[in-house]
Amino acid sequence: MPVHLSARLCALALSLLLIVFALPALAGPFEDGVAKFANDDFSDTEEAIGVIASSGNKLAFPIISALQDGRLMADPDSKKVYVTGTDGKSIDAATGEAVASVPDSASAVRLNNRLRRSVDAALGGLTLQSPDVGTRLQAAQSVFKSHEETALEAVDAALAKENNKSVKAALGDARAAILLFKSDATEVEKLEAVATLKARGDQEALALLTGMGDQPASVTKAAASAVGSIQNSLAVWSMVQNAWYGLSLGSVLLLAAIGLAITFGVMGVINMAHGEMVMLGAYTTFVVQEVIRTRYPGLFDYSLLIAVPLAFVVAGAIGVLIERSIIRFLYGRPLETLLATWGLSLVLQQAVRTMFGPTNREVGNPSWMSGAFELGQITITYNRLWILLFTLAVFAILLAMLRYTALGLEMRAVTQNRRMAASMGIATSRVDALTFGLGSGIAGIAGVALSQIDNVSPNLGQSYIIDSFMVVVFGGVGNLWGTLVGAFTLGIANKFLEPVAGAVLGKIAILVLIILFIQKRPRGLFALKGRAVEA
Repeated sequence: MPVHLSARLCALALSLLLIVFALPALAGPFEDGVAKFANDDFSDTEEAIGVIASSGNKLAFPIISALQDGRLMADPDSKKVYVTGTDGKSIDAATGEAVASVPDSASAVRLNNRLRRSVDAALGGLTLQSPDVGTRLQAAQSVFKSHEETALEAVDAALAKENNKSVKAALGDARAAILLFKSDATEVEKLEAVATLKARGDQEALALLTGMGDQPASVTKAAASAVGSIQNSLAVWSMVQNAWYGLSLGSVLLLAAIGLAITFGVMGVINMAHGEMVMLGAYTTFVVQEVIRTRYPGLFDYSLLIAVPLAFVVAGAIGVLIERSIIRFLYGRPLETLLATWGLSLVLQQAVRTMFGPTNREVGNPSWMSGAFELGQITITYNRLWILLFTLAVFAILLAMLRYTALGLEMRAVTQNRRMAASMGIATSRVDALTFGLGSGIAGIAGVALSQIDNVSPNLGQSYIIDSFMVVVFGGVGNLWGTLVGAFTLGIANKFLEPVAGAVLGKIAILVLIILFIQKRPRGLFALKGRAVEA
């Protein structure tokens, strides 16, 4: 074999060996993309995000997540990029190999608002294939908000595989948002995107349709029609939301006023200390939760169920004591009863300030009363929903008690004709004491509910006493159905007036309307034949 041929073969073999062993060390698109983070240039960073997100590399998600959280470090001297974990450990972003420490010269890769949207879109695309439904749904929503073009391919791939109805709808919305702003999307695609966003019909869809910029005439016309349709729909949903707020407020007013309706109807007593019974129920809840927190933390979710009967007993017992020691000496003297109970309310407030201090006390929400859910385009919080259901349950129980128990029969008899009831052997003084205790007990459990939506302070009851009297007078003294209708009517009216006139003027308007109404119907919506009629 000639020498020169042998030398060429050796050189060829050596070259092949060098290629084989050098290939892994050569930088590919992924490594090149990672290196761009070290350039400290927003354009390079945006390009790097797109390359890494579409690379399919297992390091893509950790790198983009680190970039979002400010944990992606770049060294301008060595042009190396590092991912710092939440546990303090670091890896080389290009290779995934662990590093002992990040160089002191390295600093976090900078982001601006546009890059943050790109990061959100990239993360959404990377998590669209997650096995967890919640993660996929959140990713689709993230892509919808960012509507970055780079995520379109990932969205299409995810749509082809998705079986979950909610996630598929979210992916469809995300695809529509991307196509609406995609410069090279066809007119047909944009019209389909407008139709999809119109069907979505929420505030976010409205914002996208009103901010999409220059579009073909047909798309602009379709978008204008969609905007008008969404605005009309949102106006209806806004009314529904106000109605829900009104029902929520009405349930609170009903719970605070229902005990007052009983005592006012049966006894004719203007009890200005009724609000303090509500306050005592709220503080009972606070004490129950404090005991549970310190001794039985596992029972916290049951704290309100424990507090309800205790608040009823505490407030009811104090109510009976008040009736036996003060109120029974003042029957027939309404002005003196009003002054006495007003003074008593000040005494109770000061007693609570002395025992618990003047500051607000924290009462927590159990897990089953925390959070909210969406119903159409309105938001319903669990605490308000449970309070509404609780109020209706208390109302139903009270109606059943008045109709089917001996005490209820005696209370109705005394309400309709006290002297005739007494002549039939009913101990009216005992009925008065039990009635006052029942009304106070119901106020106590109202305090349990109000502790979940209001500040627990010595002044808690003062916020509801005037509204409670308005509800009772408007609905009809002593009539529970009138109290129910009055509470929900005033609650809804108040919430519809607030956006127009403001909170203060709204309350003034309600008060004026009630005064005018009472001029026409002095006995309220549902009048009973009671002690005032007997005279």
